[in-house]
Amino acid sequence: MQCTECRELLFEVVTGDAGPEVTAHYTACPECAAELESMRRTMALLDDWKAPEDTSPYFMTRLMARVREEAALPAKAGGWLTWFRKPAFALSLAAVLVAGVLFLRPTGDIAVPPAQAHTCAVTDLQFLEKNNDVLQNLEVLDDIQDGSPQATVNP
Repeated sequence: MQCTECRELLFEVVTGDAGPEVTAHYTACPECAAELESMRRTMALLDDWKAPEDTSPYFMTRLMARVREEAALPAKAGGWLTWFRKPAFALSLAAVLVAGVLFLRPTGDIAVPPAQAHTCAVTDLQFLEKNNDVLQNLEVLDDIQDGSPQATVNP
């Protein structure tokens, strides 16, 4: 016999109801013999165990009533985390995150101004120098240059 077939009959070997073929296997196979000894020790512990006598006589009745009540309740929603178990929601959330990262990532075209205070004035002057032609065509710039009283400059 094979070990898998004999392990299915382990309880019969412990109780003494197994045939001689199965018992011979347990004496010849050390792994099955160790399993048999473990089962015998477990059965001996269960024989020594006594159920507590101070339980209420209606304990089982109340317990079974409670089990029936819990079984009759509708399944509780696990909250917003259970949505992540649904593949369609998880896939759409992943797509939105990927699209957001691709859309909002910096392209490198934006020049980040230095954090130092003295370079702000330098960059402003460089901007004015580069765009001098455009700024000269504006009416506001002409009014400022002429000294007209209507011209207002925002700080």
